[in-house]
Amino acid sequence: MGREINEIAVGLDIGTTKIVAMIGRYNEYGKMEVLGIGKSKSLGVHRGVVNNITQTIQSIQQAVHEAENVSGLKINDITVGIAGQHIRSLQHSDYITRSNADAVIDEDDIEKLCNQVHKLVMLPGEEILHVLPQEYKVDGQAEIKEPVGMYGGRLEANFHVVVGQVTSIRNIGRCVKSSGLELSDVTLEPLASANAVLSQEEKEAGVALIDIGGGTTDLAIFKDGIIRHTAVIPFGGNVITEDIKEGCSIIEKQAELLKIKFGSAWPGENKDNEIVSIPGLRGREPKEITLKNLSKIIHARVVEIIEQAFLEIKNYGHESPKKKLIAGIVLTGGGSQLKHLKQLVEYITGMDTRIGYPNEHLAGNSDIETTSPMYATAVGLVMDGLTHLKRQRKINKEETIENSQEVIQAETTIEDSVVEEEKPRNDVKPRMNILEKWTEKFKEFLDNAE
Repeated sequence: MGREINEIAVGLDIGTTKIVAMIGRYNEYGKMEVLGIGKSKSLGVHRGVVNNITQTIQSIQQAVHEAENVSGLKINDITVGIAGQHIRSLQHSDYITRSNADAVIDEDDIEKLCNQVHKLVMLPGEEILHVLPQEYKVDGQAEIKEPVGMYGGRLEANFHVVVGQVTSIRNIGRCVKSSGLELSDVTLEPLASANAVLSQEEKEAGVALIDIGGGTTDLAIFKDGIIRHTAVIPFGGNVITEDIKEGCSIIEKQAELLKIKFGSAWPGENKDNEIVSIPGLRGREPKEITLKNLSKIIHARVVEIIEQAFLEIKNYGHESPKKKLIAGIVLTGGGSQLKHLKQLVEYITGMDTRIGYPNEHLAGNSDIETTSPMYATAVGLVMDGLTHLKRQRKINKEETIENSQEVIQAETTIEDSVVEEEKPRNDVKPRMNILEKWTEKFKEFLDNAE
C-alpha cells in the first residue's frame, strides 16, 4: 500500500456548478487509472471565483470524503485548478545579454530570462501565474525551439504570460487549507483540460480547445505543440439555464432538466407540435412549453458564447497561414454535451469540430462516467499532479546521485570540476521549475497570510 500511495495524485476541480475530487495513478501501460471520484454541488463559487468561503470548504470536504470512501485511500496533497473571469493573458518579449558569449546557453540562462518576465509590473492586485516561452531568438536568429547548447550573446524569447487576481487565488488556497488539505500544485484549468482531451498531433497541427463550464468558458489555443493563447469568457451553461427559467417562467431545477433532456442548440430540428408539460408549483396548472421555443432560447445564448470564443480565436490571428488551426476546434466541459452543438459551432466558425472526451490518456477499463467531458479538467489535474510527482522523484534521485558522487569524488578534483560543469545541462529540473517555484512562492504567501 505504501508504494501505491507514493504514486497517487489527486485533482480538485473547483467549478461553478460542481466540485470534483479525483484520485488517479498510472498503470503499467502508462495510462491513467481513476481510483476514486467524489462530486458535490458547488455552492460558494460564482463564475469560477469563490464568493463564500464556508460553503466552498463544505463542498470541497464533501467531494474529498466521497472520493476517499470510493477508493479507500486518505487524501492529503492535491493539485488544484485555477480559472475564473479574472484570468487574462498577454504576449510579451524579453531578452538577456549574456556576460560570456563563448559559453553555451544552458538552463540557467533560460531560467534567468523567465524570472525577468516575472518582474513585469502588473495592474494592482494582479499576479503572474504562468510564464510560457513560445520561441527563442539567439543573436537575432529567429524561430528557435530549443536554445540550450547553442552559442550566443543575446537570448530573446516571446512569452505567453497568464495573469490572475491575487485575492481570488488566495481565497482558493484558503479554502483548500481550511479543508485540511495541502496544495501540491496549482494549474490553469484550460491547460489541464487540454492535457486531458487533446492529442499531441492536434497540438502540433493547431487546435482551439473550448471548455464550456457552468460559470465560465475557457479557451486554449495550441500550435506547433506550444500553447499560444488562453482566455476565460465569463459565462457558460448557467446563463442558458437562467434564460430558460426566465423565458418559460419555471424554477431553476426544472430549467436545468429541460435543457439536459430536451434542449437543442439547433431550433430547426424541432417540429412545431412537440410539447413538453411541466408540473406547476403547488396547486397551479402544469405549464406547456414547445420544444421549438426552448431551442430558440438555448440557440440565442449558445451563439453568443461561441461568438465570444470565436472572437478570441480571431484575436489570436488564425486566418494568417502560419497560425492556421488545422485540427479546428475541440469542445469539452459539461456544456459541450448539448445536442447539435457541434453542428452549430461548425456553422458559425467554419472550422472542423469534435467533442473532446478525456479518454485519450485513461485506462481502457474506465467507466462511462469518468470519460464524460464534464470531468475533463479533473482528469487533466490528476495528470498534472502525477507529472509533478514524477519530476519531483527524478529530481530527488538526481540529487541523491549527485550527493553520492560528490562524496566519492571528494579527492579527485579534476573529475569534480567535470561534474560541476555538466550539472547545469541537466534536462530534468528546468523549464517546469518556473511554475514549481511559483507554487512554492504561493504556498509561502498563503502561510504568511494566515
